[in-house]
Amino acid sequence: MGVSQRGSVFQRCGCRDEATKRQLNDTCPGLADPGHGTWYFAAYVPTLTGGRDRIRRGGHRSRAEAEQARLDLLALPDNRAAGQSLTLQRWLTQWLSANQGRIRPSTMRSYREHVHNYLVPALGRMELANLRISHVQAAFRDIGTRRTRSGRLLASSTQNRIRATLRSALSEAVRQDFITTNPASRIRLPNPRPVHPVLWTATREASWRATGVRPSVAVWTRQQLVAFLTTIRNDRHFSLWWLVALTGLRRGETAALRWSDIDLDHATLTVSEQIVVVDGQDVIGPPKSASSCRTIALDATTVGLLRGEWRRHCHTLQTTGRNRAGYVFVNAKGHPLRPDYLTRRLRKLIANAGLPPVRLHDLRHGAASLALAAGVGLKVVQHLLGHASIVTTADIYTTVLAEAARDGAEATAAFVLDAARTRLSLGGASQA
Repeated sequence: MGVSQRGSVFQRCGCRDEATKRQLNDTCPGLADPGHGTWYFAAYVPTLTGGRDRIRRGGHRSRAEAEQARLDLLALPDNRAAGQSLTLQRWLTQWLSANQGRIRPSTMRSYREHVHNYLVPALGRMELANLRISHVQAAFRDIGTRRTRSGRLLASSTQNRIRATLRSALSEAVRQDFITTNPASRIRLPNPRPVHPVLWTATREASWRATGVRPSVAVWTRQQLVAFLTTIRNDRHFSLWWLVALTGLRRGETAALRWSDIDLDHATLTVSEQIVVVDGQDVIGPPKSASSCRTIALDATTVGLLRGEWRRHCHTLQTTGRNRAGYVFVNAKGHPLRPDYLTRRLRKLIANAGLPPVRLHDLRHGAASLALAAGVGLKVVQHLLGHASIVTTADIYTTVLAEAARDGAEATAAFVLDAARTRLSLGGASQA
């Protein structure tokens, strides 16, 4: 069904009154000339809320052309006609509202940031039906010149995530038949540059201490990690830092860990939830992705530390009744630790230890790097971290794998040389 056959066709021009300088519009005497001014049409189309919006279009050369354009609009299906009156801002607002509660809180937080900080300022006034690839491409050229709080240009990875948000919103508009194509799916953006963790070697540490400039992602060596763990041995949450350093749990996964997720007898830990911060509030939800739901093996030392935490939990529960929800790591009041607190606390502990800085997420990188350096297989490390693809794991840890490969090459050569020396020595003895 087309929309209601209501509307009008009229003629206007841009002439101005000599005295007031106001546009004469449809009162200009010159409109008696058929070639003067241009023709417009107005029509009413449905809205998303079931009402009607008035659309006005101009620039037509004749009454017949404007009338035909009006009829073409009225002949559109209701949703397609509604798309003619929607601005991108209105559609994005509707799209966010429709997805509330349907997607992960952390994803919704990102969507909102992208919409309000980038997409609406750049494209919000554009009519949805008139949005073209050139408009989106121009908007992202401007977005690419934005700078972060630290003064750096917006990373290409961030630009691609913003584009992914717009593409998702416009894909839904296509699905609902408000538009026919998705202009965000064909624009070109800089390819994200992968960031590979590097080790805090003595040279890098000396450079950082002299200049204050640090690598974007750097992980501790085995000796530095041991120094850190030795320094914080008496910290209330030593077991937490040990666990993260060895298993690579994300901070939200660590904060959400419950005793029901841990089997000390079989030395396993299952990641089933995470806590994320949304609008300043802690929200419990599923892990980052399906592959993040995983069960990992624990070593005997970690199990011993967790048994100590379990005894303290049982004692606290019996004496105070706190932490009935059974969180593994809690504050003095028995509440789960906030992810933001873990970040701040780690920063303070590192500063007190006098070690080069690493982020909490860098401990996750460090756990993978140490595992690979210890000879753990790439597939095992992929599962440990909860990566969906082994390619992701290999790509992130290219530097570490290269170092492990060199060690492997030296070990292989030494193995062969040892055999060769034995053979040569035997040969020399036989000849003697």
